[in-house]
Parts: sequence; C-alpha cells; structure tokens
Amino acid sequence: MHWIQQIVFLLCLATGIEFFRRSVLTIRRNIKLGRDLDISDQPKERIKQTLLVALGQSKMVRRPVAGFFHILIYVGFVLINIEVLEILIDGLFGTHRVFAAPLGGLYNGAIAFFEWLALGVLLACVVFLYRRYVQKLPRFAMREMKGWPTKDATIILFVEIVLMGALLQMNATEQVLQARGEMAAHGSFPVSSWFVPLYDGMSSASLHILERTFWWFHFVGIVLFLNYLPFSKHWHIIMAFPNVYYSSLKPKGQLDTMDSVTTEVKLMMDPSAAVPEGYEPPAGFGAKDVSDLSWKNLMDAYSCTECGRCSSVCPANITGKLLSPRKVMMDTRDRLEEVGKAMDKAVSGTPIDDGKNLHTYVSAEELWACTTCNACADACPININPVDIIMQMRQYLVMEQSAAPSELNGMFANMENNGAPWQFNQNDKGAWAKADS
Repeated sequence: MHWIQQIVFLLCLATGIEFFRRSVLTIRRNIKLGRDLDISDQPKERIKQTLLVALGQSKMVRRPVAGFFHILIYVGFVLINIEVLEILIDGLFGTHRVFAAPLGGLYNGAIAFFEWLALGVLLACVVFLYRRYVQKLPRFAMREMKGWPTKDATIILFVEIVLMGALLQMNATEQVLQARGEMAAHGSFPVSSWFVPLYDGMSSASLHILERTFWWFHFVGIVLFLNYLPFSKHWHIIMAFPNVYYSSLKPKGQLDTMDSVTTEVKLMMDPSAAVPEGYEPPAGFGAKDVSDLSWKNLMDAYSCTECGRCSSVCPANITGKLLSPRKVMMDTRDRLEEVGKAMDKAVSGTPIDDGKNLHTYVSAEELWACTTCNACADACPININPVDIIMQMRQYLVMEQSAAPSELNGMFANMENNGAPWQFNQNDKGAWAKADS
C-alpha cells in the first residue's frame, strides 16, 4: 500500500508546484509591464549589499526586539526546510527519516536543533501577535492596514504556529512508537518530548494513524502555504533577495535626470543641433499608471512587507498629513494586480482602459506631502524606495496636467521670467546688498 501513498504524495506535490509556478509567472509578467531599466552595474557591490541586507538582516536589527524575533522566524524558516527536504524524499520514495543513516549521530543533533528552532518560531509568532493585538503598535493600525492587510498578517502567523505545532506533535507520537520498539530509534526530541505524556496511554495503532496524520498535515500545509505566498505580503521572503540586489547604489536623495527633457531643451535652445540617432520625442512625462513606472518600481511594490517602518519615520505622516509611504507601495501593487487581471480577461492579452490609473489610488494631497527626505527608503528592511514612485507621479502632475500646487506654480513662473524662485527682476537681484551698504 506504500506505493498508493507515494502516488498521492507525488500528485499533491506536482499540483502544488504547478499552481505556484503559474502564480510566479503571473507576477513576473506584471513586473515586466514596467518600462525597461538597465540595472547591471557594479555586480560585486550588489552581491555585497544582498548578503548584508537581505541575508544578514542588517536593517531589521535597527529595532532590536522586532529584529531578534524576525531573525528567529527567518532562520527557522530556512533551516527547518532541510527537514522538509527529508519529508519530500520520504514521501516520494516511501522511506522514513532517510537522512538518519548517512548522518549518524549528527542527525540527532540536527533534529534537536530543528525542534528548538520550531519552538523559537512559535514564540516569535506569539510575540508578533501580542504586538499587533495587545500592545497595538500604531504602525499596524494605520488606515491602509484596515481589512485584508491585517487579516493577511494574522493568517500568516497562525499558519506558522500550526505548521510548527504539527511538526512537534508528529515527533512526539513517533517518540512513543520508538520507545515501544515499533519504529527505528532515530533523532533527538528535546521539545516534542514535553508532549509525550499526551500519547503514552494510546494504542500503537492509534499512534501510527496520528503520526501519519501529523506528517501529512505538515506536508499539505506547506504546499498550501507555498501557494498562499504569492497572494500575501509574505511573498517578500522570495522577493527580498532580488529586490535588494537590484536596489539603487546611488546616495539617497540623488534624483535621476529626465534624459528626454534634457534632449528636448537642448534641441530647442540650439535649432542647428543634430537630433541624436534613434531619438524619439517623449510620448509623455512622469508616471500616470503602473506601466509608466520602471520594472524595479513594480518589483518594489511586490516586495513590500507592509511592516510600516517607512511610515513610522515619515515626517509628513508623523505630523498628521495624509501621506503614508507604505500605502503608496500597497496602492501600486493593488493597481498592478488590477491591470494584470484585466489583461487576463482581455482577449487580446493587453490592458483595457478601465478609466482608472495609479492616481486613482494615490491622491495629489499624498504626493505633495512628501518632503523627499528619504527617511522611508532608509528605514525599509529590503531597500524599497517609495520616493522614486512619488517623484515620478509628481512629474506627471506637473508636466502633463499642470497640476502643481499654487505655491509651486508661482515659483515656476518666477524661474521662467526672472531666473530665480523669487519675484524680483533679474536686474534687481543685487539690490539687497546695495541697501545694506
């Protein structure tokens, strides 16, 4: 009968992988809707940045409490997957604890370490639930977190608790069977042994059923969780590494020039200037919708952890203004998802005009509240840059819609007429010095 279980296992695994593959391809397609951007420079620096920020969690530990418990979950997630690998091999080939024989005594230490990690993950999840629902940290109660975002975070924490619990209960039932000589004695179980008294009085037949039930529950739970990731903020565990690798190496606050504008100005100033080979006049300026943003901006949106560190340090947000950098990233992702779904429904496979754009989600009041201080970009644990999106959306408002605030319009007029932001004639610029003398 083992071969039937192996077939069922293979079908579950293959189905889960296929659905996950489709989700990944959809996200990849959506990200590629953004405009091209060449980010292939300084590979050594990018690898160093990835090792330090994504793998080393260097920006997480700026807040020690959250950083410590996040590292517990992070390390637990990575290392416990080694045990998941063993489960995959056992399920496919009908073996049991296949790594026990080749690893020998090292296997006992590894299982013991994994159990302590599982306990650490459980503890960290409880702490994070406490911070959300008992301590009620303000950054988890902002307006963009109402509804699904909070439910999503809660689902993730509970799923991780359940999966770790199933792993420990599986080991506890196996310990009783090992003590009775009905299963080979493999592994050391310092944490799950606490639950052994719960099962000591049960029959061996019942224990075998329970052990297999916990084993299957743990495996199926992992497959389902894998397919939940692309629809969840927890997708950042996949996206963090490429997102950090491709993040900007320039000093924060350094703005990119608009080459198309520079070229147009040069051509207007010098009618005899030669038009650059292959140059095409810009069709528009700034970002009206997600397709006007770069693919890196869209990758940022998909990578957002919704932790709220950006908004908690934003001076505009702190002083009560409408802007929340986290909301900008969430809105960008929501709009991108909306465009992607419209493409899936369209016969031609191209986006349809639904009468909306990115500015439908992010208001002008939010955009103009930004001081471009880059505190949000500095605080983000995985180097997301909301300011870049905000600036491109501002460019659209100013250059396409002439919709700058009145204070800026006055400055623009003075720059055009007087060559300075102030309302003085160019010939009077030095009058202040003469007056003092």
